Order: sequence, then C-alpha cells, then structure tokens
Amino acid sequence: MSLDSLKARVPDHAKDLKLNLGSVIGNSDLPAQQLWGTVLATAIAARSTVVLRELAPEAKANLSPEAYTAAKAAAAVMSMNNVFYRTRHLLSDHEYGTLRAGLRMNVIGNPGVDKVDFELWSFAVSAINGCGMCLDSHEQVLRKAGLEREVIQEAFKIASVVQAVAVTLEAEAVLADVE
Repeated sequence: MSLDSLKARVPDHAKDLKLNLGSVIGNSDLPAQQLWGTVLATAIAARSTVVLRELAPEAKANLSPEAYTAAKAAAAVMSMNNVFYRTRHLLSDHEYGTLRAGLRMNVIGNPGVDKVDFELWSFAVSAINGCGMCLDSHEQVLRKAGLEREVIQEAFKIASVVQAVAVTLEAEAVLADVE
C-alpha cells in the first residue's frame, strides 16, 4: 500500500491525475510533516476507502504519532466546521451569523503539533469540502504566520488531486459493476 500502488490503480483515461499525484506528493517541496499531514487529512476528507487505504500507511510512516493523530483530528473537526460555516454563509438570513455556534472544537486551539501545520491541514480539508469562510479564515492565519502563497497552494493542489483520484476510482468501481 503506497503512493505507487495508488498511481497504478488510476485508469489510463485519467493519466493526468496519475502524473499529478506523483508530482504533488512525490515531488513536493513541503516539509514531510506538512506534506504527509495534508495527504492524510485530504485522503480522509475525500471519503474513498481505496485512497485512504493506499495513502494512510505511508502517511503513518512519515509522521510522528502526534502528527498522525492531529491530521486525523483536522479532518474530523473540519468535516463538522465546513458544513456548519458553509451553511451559515449560504443562508440568506444573516442573523444565523450572530448566533453562538455552541460546537466544541478544542483541538483547533491545542492540536498537539505545530499550529501552522494543523492550520494547513484544516485549510486543505476545507478546500475539498468547499467552505469559503473556512478557506479564508485558515488562509489568513497561515499568511499571518508567514507562509507564502506557493506553500498554501501546494496544500490545495494536493487536496484537488487526492479528491480527483478518489472520485475517479470510486466511479471506476461502480462502472465496473454496470458495464
């Protein structure tokens, strides 16, 4: 189970995804913890059993136990926050924005790893889940912490490719049953 094994599963008609997967993960300039935390968090957010089974062991091998847990925590808390804040933003009644959220999200304040890494993972998950408010919020925190736009873009490039591979492989599994 590995990046190479996942790439081998990508069908020929999605060759660009295979190449991009190798590029955004295999040739990333991100430090290992940022890279593999982003990979794990986005693999969880992409909701593909195949993608997660292939990438999680490699992420685990490249992350400390604390970072591995924190990346999983980023995916978990952002799956909640992305729905909540995206819904709040999309509602035409802006009074919802004045109401107390009342949701626990303590892990954001104390993720057990460098806060910038956790923010980057949260940002990448938000890219998959499409929450503009969360994207803006995390991007601002990352920029304030000194991360360059190119680094932040690496995270959403990883998110976009992991999501695309997940969608493609899930579709292929369904199509194999109907063709």
